[in-house]
Amino acid sequence: MVKKYKVIYDRKLCIGAAACVESTPEGFEIDSDDGKANLINGKKIDHEVFEMILTEDQYSKFKDAEEVCPVNNCIKVIEIHE
Repeated sequence: MVKKYKVIYDRKLCIGAAACVESTPEGFEIDSDDGKANLINGKKIDHEVFEMILTEDQYSKFKDAEEVCPVNNCIKVIEIHE
């Protein structure tokens, strides 16, 4: 059985440190308007909260972004149990 994961990104918590962009440039980019990160291809689920379904191959890169982010709970990677 293939595991599935989801990244949840709370943009309002972002301080623009860009650590996520450095660790996972295929997943995050800095917005030139406000200096905060955007989750590339993220789906908006709340005012400034975005999510994206990850494959098992993408898991480690997004987990790295979660770990290097200086703001707790700004980026969360969770396993999806269906």
